[in-house]
Amino acid sequence: MPCIWGILDFRSIGVKPTKQPEEQEAVSMKFRIVLTTVLWTLMAGSSWCQDAPVSEATQECLDCHTIFHPGIVEGWRSGRHAAVTPRQAMAVEGSARKVSSAVVPESLSTSVVGCAECHTLRPSAHADTFEHNGYNIHVVVSPEDCRTCHAQEAEQYSGNIMAHAYSNLADNAIYHQLQRVILGTPSLVDGKVEIAAENADTQADACYYCHGTVLKVTETEVRDTDVGELEFPVIAGWPNQGVGRINLDGSKGACTACHPRHTFSMAMARQPHTCRECHIGPDVPAYKVYLSSKHGNIYSSSHQTWDFNNTPWRIGQDFTAPTCAVCHISLVADTEGEIVNERSHEMKNRLSWRIFGLIYAHPQPKSPDVTVIRNKDDQPLPTDFNGGLAGDFLLSQEQQDKHTRTMQATCLACHDTSWVQGHWRRYTNTIRETNASILTLTNIMSEAWTRGYARGLGQGENPFDEVAERKWSDAWLFYGNTVRFASAMAGGGDYGVFADGRYQLSQVIAELHEWVEQRRILEDQSAQP
Repeated sequence: MPCIWGILDFRSIGVKPTKQPEEQEAVSMKFRIVLTTVLWTLMAGSSWCQDAPVSEATQECLDCHTIFHPGIVEGWRSGRHAAVTPRQAMAVEGSARKVSSAVVPESLSTSVVGCAECHTLRPSAHADTFEHNGYNIHVVVSPEDCRTCHAQEAEQYSGNIMAHAYSNLADNAIYHQLQRVILGTPSLVDGKVEIAAENADTQADACYYCHGTVLKVTETEVRDTDVGELEFPVIAGWPNQGVGRINLDGSKGACTACHPRHTFSMAMARQPHTCRECHIGPDVPAYKVYLSSKHGNIYSSSHQTWDFNNTPWRIGQDFTAPTCAVCHISLVADTEGEIVNERSHEMKNRLSWRIFGLIYAHPQPKSPDVTVIRNKDDQPLPTDFNGGLAGDFLLSQEQQDKHTRTMQATCLACHDTSWVQGHWRRYTNTIRETNASILTLTNIMSEAWTRGYARGLGQGENPFDEVAERKWSDAWLFYGNTVRFASAMAGGGDYGVFADGRYQLSQVIAELHEWVEQRRILEDQSAQP
């Protein structure tokens, strides 16, 4: 039987429809709220809309927000949280269980996970907690709130480099110089371009959209709403769903970066479109490279028939080609249910190399907090400018090999050993070759700094704000990265060559070398009597 809300209108309770649309709008908002409350009361416990019980507090939220925010309510109602109680979820045995906490508070276990179950948790821990219609609620739900039911996932994510994405960018003095050049506001002063610091809104709209903002309650404000005046906290840095967001309870990250509100869908997180939001390039071109790969081709052609909800996710049965989640996160099994790779929200136990060049590709960092890294020149970089590794802070060869074997376990479920080994041979070759190219380019740039043709770190200046320096940084930030991603993901020839690949990388080397040589010749000529 269809839900009563979908078939009941004003006629059914004796309210005649008005003739004009503007007259229809005159129906009082308070009457609509009362009507909605009555309907929800009638439906409580009914199988017409849902079988799972809703708590009294959540019911009160729904009574109003069904009117004011129907998109939120309908999104929630379509998700798993609205259909299953924690107690029911914890009764599932084996690898299909989605609630990893050993214990969920009794007060939360017998109702579905609704508005109040998330937004009233741990009120004293949240700086944005405020009184709202008799309840102490907070606006921002954090990973520490989600930990109530998903303890393992929250703990794993706290060790993910993504959880530290805000501080890893904002607290690195060298990265901050690149950020200033890109995001700052330029102006012409006495014939020179000066770059003013970017404001917080620009940061939040750019790099920190993905890296995450720092949330802070700055004041409260009274808003005139349809139900009268209500007081709300004003939150700087909001809205944001960045992976390294600093929350109002002090925690890091946002589960909604991958599991958007208010369905919090696992199926959505498993699809590459979710990762695309931040990994489309040109600095991290994972999504476009993936779509151009054979795996992406199969996904684009066949994903409509895949099962994105099954747990564990069965290779060859639920899906026939890997997505980002298959390789990096998901609990995957063979068709017999034997586990191939365990679920990991830490997302590093299958990665041996960090191919995002800074300046060079390098082994994955040991700590997700990369602000602790210092190279031999005491710079906060995983390599020095000559390509030397900050080895104390990076995975050892033994650790890299272990991570590689973990990743290859998934590959071997579809490919034979010769295929997998051949792919890895080419991949590691690409890392060596691109690092060698970047070293040649950096040596050319270093000569420019030494001769005074540009001013970089050695001269106490920003190494990214001159034309030659921008060419140099483009080479490792865009072209070197694209070549590596194309190799890592078997992403087709063009991304490895002409589409921000080897062609552009070699072109920059030639252009920068010619520029330095021309400057040197002019310098030599001017020195002659």
